[in-house]
Amino acid sequence: MVLVVQKYGGTSVGSVERIKAVARRIQTTVQQGNRVVVVVSAMGKSTDTLVRLADEISSNPSRREMDMLLSTGEQVSIALLSMALQELNQPAISLTGAQVGIVTEAEHSRARILQICDKRITRHLDKGEVVVVAGFQGISNTEDFEITTLGRGGSDTSAVALAAALKANRCEIYTDVPGILTTDPRLVPSARLMEEITADEMLELASLGAKVLHPRAVEIARNFGIPLVVLSSWSDAPGTKVVSPLPQPRSLQGLELAKAVDGVAVDTDRAKVALLRVPDRPGVAARLFGEISRQEIDVDLIIQSIHEGNSNDIAFTVFDRLLAKAEAVTEAIAPALRNYPNSTDEAEAIVERDIAQVAISGAGMIGRPGIAAMMFQTLADAGINIQMISTSEVKVSCVINKAECDRALAVLAQAFDVELNAQPATTRYESSIARPPVRGVALDSQQAQIAIRHVPDRPGMAARIFGLLAEKKISVDSIIQSQRCRIVNDIATRDIAFTVVRSDADRVCELICELNCGEVSADKAIAKVSIVGAGMIAQPGVAAKFFAALATENINIRMITTSEIKISCVVDEHNGVKALKAVHETFELSGEQRVRVSA
Repeated sequence: MVLVVQKYGGTSVGSVERIKAVARRIQTTVQQGNRVVVVVSAMGKSTDTLVRLADEISSNPSRREMDMLLSTGEQVSIALLSMALQELNQPAISLTGAQVGIVTEAEHSRARILQICDKRITRHLDKGEVVVVAGFQGISNTEDFEITTLGRGGSDTSAVALAAALKANRCEIYTDVPGILTTDPRLVPSARLMEEITADEMLELASLGAKVLHPRAVEIARNFGIPLVVLSSWSDAPGTKVVSPLPQPRSLQGLELAKAVDGVAVDTDRAKVALLRVPDRPGVAARLFGEISRQEIDVDLIIQSIHEGNSNDIAFTVFDRLLAKAEAVTEAIAPALRNYPNSTDEAEAIVERDIAQVAISGAGMIGRPGIAAMMFQTLADAGINIQMISTSEVKVSCVINKAECDRALAVLAQAFDVELNAQPATTRYESSIARPPVRGVALDSQQAQIAIRHVPDRPGMAARIFGLLAEKKISVDSIIQSQRCRIVNDIATRDIAFTVVRSDADRVCELICELNCGEVSADKAIAKVSIVGAGMIAQPGVAAKFFAALATENINIRMITTSEIKISCVVDEHNGVKALKAVHETFELSGEQRVRVSA
């Protein structure tokens, strides 16, 4: 018999009428011959109400008491839904996270799941009952059995973790939209419904602000090969499938504490091209990469650093065999860029052949600030300087000197306990659907840009900065390091910039000032627009098309960072929505279907 785990969010169970409708849907699933476990969130805005009550009592309530308070919201939902099922003569029982046996770290408000004891659920399923589980919560692995909560998106995480522990045939996530769309339908009503998306693509979109699924839930589905479907609570439409790679053998112990890094690789077939002192104006990146695309030059990493006066730097990597063509393009464009209005610097093209790209990868890296810092520290301890940095949800790449690649590979493999002689796990997806170059576009308006100028250019500085932030549990997103090296007080320096959640910006500046490693500033008036798609690999024109869409709208790019399946641009905050719409239209992602978003 097929086992299905279903999850219903707060909107889906936001009223008595909606709870009754959910109960009828669950009953239909059972009548189709399935065994069903249901995970529910707190009703509607009840969690917000509880938070307001706490704020009226205390300006700084303890995380433990907040867990005690917030966990009650889901308990209301599961009891009412179980009653609604029983009224339909469908046997059902409601269970809290503790009763189910969802065991977590002893970390209030942000616990990770360690294991799930499935005996009680199995016993009730064998009796023909629907098991209704409180999402978002668990119980600590300590003798005090503390109630813990999983943080934002915790009900998604609970549902997929239960599906993994129970070896469910599929996990269905019900929400207020018909599935996963190419962008936020509240900003672009013509957003198209996707029939299918890979877990890697969904990880990127979820981490960039797409709220339909939480990254932790996608991570578990990816790690354990759980078939995941996102559907609407209001219709019988098929929704969107999130396709995971063919699963590798993996223990359920330490379920959410999977090995953070499962691969270390080095690529020596790379060269770096940098265009220094380009005008800080709309259209410069579009002009450069448009010509690169016309010459059919495949570009890998792209970074544009923070501006210095009226100019900034753009750097990218290419295959060695394409270096001559790439160098010719940049050298041809450099003189033309000197004629931009108010341009006082002379653009200069430089190339570097003796580089290597070393990378760590693994879906367990999500939401763990210390992983990138550990990589930087490992390289620093080996005396290896980092020239470029690129980050994504499942990969961190660094450009280093080619002569140091073997040593970098060895020390990283040792640090992350990865066997170099082992065959790397291949990410294989079984799908009959063609992958477009760009699957979706995301806008994140909740970030701030941190700039640290004149950081000493020596091994260990990035490790020192990001190690401190990791220690303080501050997650860092896009990271770039300038290409220009400046001499300050007889010391070679570079600039480092990165983005963090806007609410962390002031704290980050305070921490970095304590390090005394450069001049630090924060800009909170930014937005980050990103395109995501596994099909963009080995397609030279995608970046150029993205940059051209922004140039057409006269939108200046303040930062560029890339990964294999993502390109992100930081723009001024007031241009964020305009940029999103322009890029979405440029990649022809709109559909005729209009999506209704429930209040």
